[in-house]
Amino acid sequence: MPSFDIVSKVDPQTLENAMNTVKKEIQTRFDFRDTKGSVELDKKTNIVHIVTENDMRLRQIEDIILSKIVKQQIDATALDFSNDAVPSGAMIKKDVKVRAGIDKEDAKKIVKLIKDSKLKVTPAIMDDQVRVTAKKIDDLQDVIAMLRRAELGIPLQFVNMKS
Repeated sequence: MPSFDIVSKVDPQTLENAMNTVKKEIQTRFDFRDTKGSVELDKKTNIVHIVTENDMRLRQIEDIILSKIVKQQIDATALDFSNDAVPSGAMIKKDVKVRAGIDKEDAKKIVKLIKDSKLKVTPAIMDDQVRVTAKKIDDLQDVIAMLRRAELGIPLQFVNMKS
């Protein structure tokens, strides 16, 4: 039976390249000259650590990160900017989580959307991905089109298409 998997991943090498271009831009921009601050990517925990002097620079760094990530073909919703900045002495620290995998609530939303579409497909939650099977490939393509139109707030990739 034809099937495919719905996943939410970010290529670690592409993300690292984007973070390196962010660091270069911060070093070369005039408005960041003579400032203390840094942007570091923790590869093990998939968290971007931002340290800067004030809120204005923090927002500018977030904008730089978003623009560089989009230029590297990474979906902007892959970053979770919802955490608040924490003051630490004269500096402000903020951790930005890189979303990897589909959590249970999002997987349940995806399955509910697929079932509500009345297509003849069978979704199944498997760890951090959702597998969709059907008798016809056309039904699977309809599911992909429907999920691309849906506003779920997480980046989705469709992999392992088997016929």
